Formats: sequence, C-alpha cells, structure tokens
Amino acid sequence: MTMKIYLNGRLVPENQAKVSVFDHGLLYGDGVFEGIRAYHGRVFKLDEHLDRLSRSARAIDLKLPMTPAALAQAVIKTCRANDIQDGYIRLIVTRGIGNLGLNPYTCRTPQVIIIAGAIQLYPQKLYETGLSVITVGTLRNHTEAINPRIKSLNYLNNILAKIEAMNAGCMECIMLNPQGFVAEASGDNIFAVRGTTLLTPPSWCGALEGITRQTVMELAPEQNLQVREQVLTRYDLYTADEVFLTGTAAEIIAVVKADHRTIGRGRPGPVTRRLERVYRAYAQSAGTPLA
Repeated sequence: MTMKIYLNGRLVPENQAKVSVFDHGLLYGDGVFEGIRAYHGRVFKLDEHLDRLSRSARAIDLKLPMTPAALAQAVIKTCRANDIQDGYIRLIVTRGIGNLGLNPYTCRTPQVIIIAGAIQLYPQKLYETGLSVITVGTLRNHTEAINPRIKSLNYLNNILAKIEAMNAGCMECIMLNPQGFVAEASGDNIFAVRGTTLLTPPSWCGALEGITRQTVMELAPEQNLQVREQVLTRYDLYTADEVFLTGTAAEIIAVVKADHRTIGRGRPGPVTRRLERVYRAYAQSAGTPLA
C-alpha cells in the first residue's frame, strides 16, 4: 500500500510529498517536530505531544499555522488514511519557504507535514538482553545555545553523538552536559534505579522533557516506586542497581553495561521489567481513539 503523507492540508502519495529546496527546515533545520505512537487504534498522549510542540514553536518564535484541535484531527486523519492501528507518527512544522540567508521572517507560511508508519528503533533481542552504551565526547547542547527542551529539527548534536556510539559498536550512548553531568542518551531520556527510587536528570541538565519519561514518573508511585529528579554523574550510572532509557520510539529499554562497566547483574532488572509491563499495558488502553 502506498503511504499517504499529510502535507499542508492534503493527503498525498509519498512520491508526491515534496518540499521546496528553499524551505528553512531543509536549509537550516528551522522547525519543530513530535514523534508520537499509536497503540491498538489509539494515539497515545496526543494532547501532551501537541502541547510540547506548541511550547517548542513558541520558544523559536514560530507561529503554528493550525490550532491544536486541527492538528489533532490531521494526525487522526493521516493514521486512518494509512490504516494505522499500531505505529509511529512524525508531526513536523517547518519555518516554510524563504530566501537564502538566516532571516526567518522571509518565511511567510509554515509547512505542516505528518507521516504515519512503522518504526523499530532497536531489535527485539535488545529488549530481552539490554543495551551496552558508551559515554561520547560530543556534549549535549548548552541550555542557552539550543535548549534541549526545544524539540527542533536541528538534531546534528544528537547525530554526532550517535555516530560516535555506532563507530564504537554501540547503538546508544550517554551524553554529558557542558558541566560534565549526565544529560540523556542521543535520542532517549535516562533513569538510574537505586532500591525503590528512580533517579533522572532534571531538564536544566540538558534533558528533553520526554513524554515517555513523564509517563514513567506518573506510573512509578502506583508501583511503590519513588521518583526524584537529580543531578547525575557517570558514577551514579555505574553503581546503580539498574539503568534504563525511555522514549516514544524506544519505549522502555534496559542498559546493562556502560563504558564497559556491568550495571547490576548485567541483565534487565526487576524494576525495569515491571515498568515495561505496566507502561505497555497503560499505553495500549489509553489515548485518543482513531475510530
């Protein structure tokens, strides 16, 4: 089946979904996006994703050309057109077509693009055995340069970290902030488990305010787990009982080795396993219906 792409109010076949070479999203990474999941015919945390998209847009002085309600309907329409029940949705808003040069105010009309399809971030085996990660030399962007709370199209910082990790034989990595504290992975948030407490870096340390991260923080107390945002060093990861990553595409995945140090018993731990089950059950029963 040919994928249908939502492009500025129209659903078009994927081979006709084209953007101008003068779009500042292409020329300069000027725009914002959200990665969203659909489970069992429901779009998970759609309102939360749209709220974060709005905050990201405001932070870069980009006026969204559609209301949140219209964007929500566009997401649902795109999923229906592609017969998506379980899948991944990429919602993109670019600055639009403008002149060569950095001036964003030459761009008159932002573009809205929605792609709904499948994603497999990690092989299933890694969810059973856990990830090995390394700390990379690429630092997370300074919060007063490109604030990581802005989910922008400018992802080169993350890509450079990913290149380092993959060249070292790992699929993911630990990124530090300019002060040397743990920020996040190249595409996911990070948690350390100590006993019944989950520790995760605060956003001012360079972490994206992840939707999956927030969901885990909300579900944890129901599992008699405490959650605390705390500045973390690599020592805190090396000596943790368990470490896991969270993200829309990744969901929850264990880290069992960091910089060649074995974490815990070297396999996904009981807290991570329990949160995986609880999260998936919750995700599959909640959300905005597509029907």
